[in-house]
Amino acid sequence: MKLALYLLAALAFLGAFDTLYYHEWRARLPALGAQARSQLRLHALRDFVYALLFAALPWLAWQGWYVVILGALLLTEIVLTLWDFVVEDWVRKPLGGVYAGERVMHGVMGIVYGAMLANIVPTFSAWWNRPSELTLSRPAAGEALRWVLAAMALGVFLSGIRDWCAAAGLRGSAWPWARH
Repeated sequence: MKLALYLLAALAFLGAFDTLYYHEWRARLPALGAQARSQLRLHALRDFVYALLFAALPWLAWQGWYVVILGALLLTEIVLTLWDFVVEDWVRKPLGGVYAGERVMHGVMGIVYGAMLANIVPTFSAWWNRPSELTLSRPAAGEALRWVLAAMALGVFLSGIRDWCAAAGLRGSAWPWARH
């Protein structure tokens, strides 16, 4: 679990860079209005999944049937990401397409996510054989990492709210960019 949590933290930092640099600074997705609505909704949904994963995985043991719920969350993230790969191509077409560096970033993030999944499977196996309950887990990788992931959970949750509001066209949700 220790390596899985470090990989999850690496994914959090990569995702934060991807969001701040490519989605916000370069593409200014929240300012695109209806043109980016579908992509912003996907980002918001994926952000909410990540907020739950970042907040819960370092602190809780998902034992017994709760492993199925956790597995469903991880699978949901995969489906949302694959759907986003398709949607972002047509949303970004008027901007000249998805930036080359962003494509590379997405590839790296996919590799890190896969490595995280590969490293969490042994924990799933151990949790599956225990009674079904959510329990506080002892720190697998130290208190600092737990709190870093908790902070990332808050950040990605707020990013999801912002994307959802921008997708809905709520006033001020494109700030600091001018809405197109």
